[in-house]
Amino acid sequence: MVGALVLAVAASLLQLALGLHVRNVLTDAAGEGARRAALVGGTRQEAEQRVRSLVDSALAEGYVQEVAMTRHQVDDLVVVEVRVTAPLPLLGLVGPGGVVGVTGHAVDEASLVGAEEQR
Repeated sequence: MVGALVLAVAASLLQLALGLHVRNVLTDAAGEGARRAALVGGTRQEAEQRVRSLVDSALAEGYVQEVAMTRHQVDDLVVVEVRVTAPLPLLGLVGPGGVVGVTGHAVDEASLVGAEEQR
């Protein structure tokens, strides 16, 4: 009885650690995708390719469900936002555990050049 309880607690802790790892990998990939798109001449396709490449190498190929990129005006600067959605694992990296969405942000370099020229 006690052994089963210990096993259940250990499995739960391992699953929690895996869930946090997945979220951290996705967050890092979203930030890297935003930084790639924020480079002068950076594109949506380059951002998505960067995100998928990082997640594929860290978790599993094809794990990302969606990568969306938008640009927002904040004061005098343009901010690139990359949103990544992927499954939150229930058992290992499989199972219907829900969806996790994370975002990454970066300041668009072209807007930095424009802001410097206005000064």
